[in-house]
Amino acid sequence: MIGKLSLLVAATLLTQTFPAHAAQDSLHRAAQEIVDLGATGVQIRSVRDGRVRTVAAGVADLVTHEPVSTEGRFRIGSTTKPFVATVLLQLVAEHRIRLDDPIEEHLPGLLPDGKTITVRMLLQHTSGLYEYLRNMPLTSDDFPKYRFKHFEPEDLIEIAAAKPLDFRPGTAYSYSNTNYVVLGMLIERITGRPWGAEVTERIFLPLGMDHSSAPGDRIRIPGRHARGYQQAGRSLVDVTEMNPSLAGSAGALISTTADLDRFVRALVGGRLLPRTLFAEMTRPLPFTGGYALGLETRTTPCGVTVIGHSGGIPGYGTVAFASLDGTRRVLASLTFGHGPGDDAVRALVDKVVCA
Repeated sequence: MIGKLSLLVAATLLTQTFPAHAAQDSLHRAAQEIVDLGATGVQIRSVRDGRVRTVAAGVADLVTHEPVSTEGRFRIGSTTKPFVATVLLQLVAEHRIRLDDPIEEHLPGLLPDGKTITVRMLLQHTSGLYEYLRNMPLTSDDFPKYRFKHFEPEDLIEIAAAKPLDFRPGTAYSYSNTNYVVLGMLIERITGRPWGAEVTERIFLPLGMDHSSAPGDRIRIPGRHARGYQQAGRSLVDVTEMNPSLAGSAGALISTTADLDRFVRALVGGRLLPRTLFAEMTRPLPFTGGYALGLETRTTPCGVTVIGHSGGIPGYGTVAFASLDGTRRVLASLTFGHGPGDDAVRALVDKVVCA
């Protein structure tokens, strides 16, 4: 799936005297629990008040049994969306586009309802656009048919545009990757450059995210990485190699936990957006379940408001969240095997953010 793994943090804030070695042991236990629940591997990076801890568990390869590296690269799935949203908001800051512009104004004829769907609605999943992945679910037995196929963004939009809207634009929330495929096309229309080139130029290079990339049609993950698996019946299929154009600007990026940490730290630290636009980015509507403009936002039971995004793509799951003051951050990559489910991922984030 290219979809979000919801963040529902529910843990008790420990005292400031909690020993450092105990925190590291707790992180190891959290990682191992994910593997015990069916993941082939996991790596976690936790930052608390400037102290960085990294752990890994499981194996990177079921054949060689190589251990998971805490520096390995991985596909980040829908954690791509905050990068795309940040570029769009930078273009807003440059007065090259407005949040409430109808998409028809910039991409005429692309969407039948383009006159009523705005940039803001696309960013917040309130456009009502049909989810194109309903026609090609990535967890189905049909995945091998399109695993290595090249898709133009227009191909994906055509699937959605042929279907009626799920609801009248602006009146409800429904997570749809179609929104962010349109936004990728919008970035290219405004800048004259592919969305991935803009993410690289505006975010990767300034932040020193040297191990992050927009892969285009490249099927392999560069550098050291854990292999990703997908369940097919009772067996596991290695799906590490795939053409990520199927995900495009909705979920194709590759990164590391250290690089994702650079991004979330810079975002909450005001290095990427003016304060007013960051406030827009983190302000959900009452009916969006905490989803704002490319970010999931939530005030946890420990009293800490966190923002970020989670993601999934065949073989890989990602979480990247930070508190609004940047003092607590959690970045993790899971390689799926026979699990785990969303509940286990939520529990992992619970333990890291609120420990």
